[in-house]
Amino acid sequence: MTGTSMAASEITRQPGFAHAVLVLGGFMIGTTEFATMSFLPAFTSDLAVDAPTGGYVVSAYALGVVLGAPMLAVVGARLERRLFLILLLIWFGVGNCLSATASSFGASVALRFLTAIPHGAYFGIAVLVASGMVTEAKRGAAIGRVLLGLTLATTIGAPVATVISQWLSWRWGFGVLGLLSFVAAALILFVIPVQARIAGASASQELGALRRGQVWLSLGIGAVGFGGLFAVYTYLTSTLELVTKASASAIPFVLAVFGVGLTCGNLAAPHLTRRGPMPAIGILLAWSALALALYPLTVDHLWSIGIAVFAIGWGGGLGTLLQMRLMDVAGDAQGLAASLNHAAFNTANALGPWLGGLAIAAGYGWASTGWVGCGLALGGFVFWMLALAHDSRAVKRGQLIGDTRGERAANDLRQPASDARPRA
Repeated sequence: MTGTSMAASEITRQPGFAHAVLVLGGFMIGTTEFATMSFLPAFTSDLAVDAPTGGYVVSAYALGVVLGAPMLAVVGARLERRLFLILLLIWFGVGNCLSATASSFGASVALRFLTAIPHGAYFGIAVLVASGMVTEAKRGAAIGRVLLGLTLATTIGAPVATVISQWLSWRWGFGVLGLLSFVAAALILFVIPVQARIAGASASQELGALRRGQVWLSLGIGAVGFGGLFAVYTYLTSTLELVTKASASAIPFVLAVFGVGLTCGNLAAPHLTRRGPMPAIGILLAWSALALALYPLTVDHLWSIGIAVFAIGWGGGLGTLLQMRLMDVAGDAQGLAASLNHAAFNTANALGPWLGGLAIAAGYGWASTGWVGCGLALGGFVFWMLALAHDSRAVKRGQLIGDTRGERAANDLRQPASDARPRA
């Protein structure tokens, strides 16, 4: 047995440690996504564009995730999952390093699009690897741990990257994140077990998820309902500077408060699912709509906007819940379903900043992003009600909401990849 295989065999008996390594990779990716938004003032000044135009860089990244997540999930359906994760992180690291050298706005947009392509596939595969190491009862907690990388990115990563951009340059921020992505890839090589291939896995099997109405409605909830968070967060730094009149040292603190809210929501979400993820999804959508509606009333004072962004961040627990929902309704297409969740959220990441930018450009002010966000959260609520109606019709026809193929696929993921059986 090789040194790498020995390490993998040992770690199957310690899923928490393996999960931590997956979190690290997610932290690098999440920090890049959220830090780009906080880089906007320095970025737009350096490349001589206004803030709404600079928002296209955020939208380009989101579009890369939307297109890349399903494409790579299908293409990589037959790849061994540990190798797939390593390749995705290397791609991401190279993209970030190249982004640090961009000399024009057009080049930056193109590089952010290309860098984003592995984003959704990484989280989708990481979630499957993590949930395959634990029992069904602990699946929600395992998913939440992996997605914790995103929340820690907002709590720690984005504020630190903002400080780097203030002291040095936004280019240094991208460069450091690129190098750390290579470190995360190396850790995955030596810590994550070799993954057993799923019998019958193929591109056509993965594409089967796209034939399911429940999958599309669940994606609609995330693609629209999550847009409100991004509509506010993308322009939060500019709002703090121009409306709240916050000092440069206070801005990373407020960004960290948002991240704490997101972390709390993500950790609390699995505990709301005793009756399944759908009731909890409805609760968080209603919470988000209310928090976003109140946001414009809070922007004049640092303490009040801090409370508002904490509440908005709490609604980010929606990510864990929708990941569970998609895995329940996707049948055998677990890889594509897990990746599509991040495609949906980055559709929201494109939609929210675009609509928020339109409101700002139309003269409604920086705080108007809150009203835009509230409308998007309510739009997600409409998709949620349609999904409930779809589920109700399925139950009346005697069908399961997440059919037995999905349950079998989830059980297959929890089979050991080596001679050491994993324990929760």
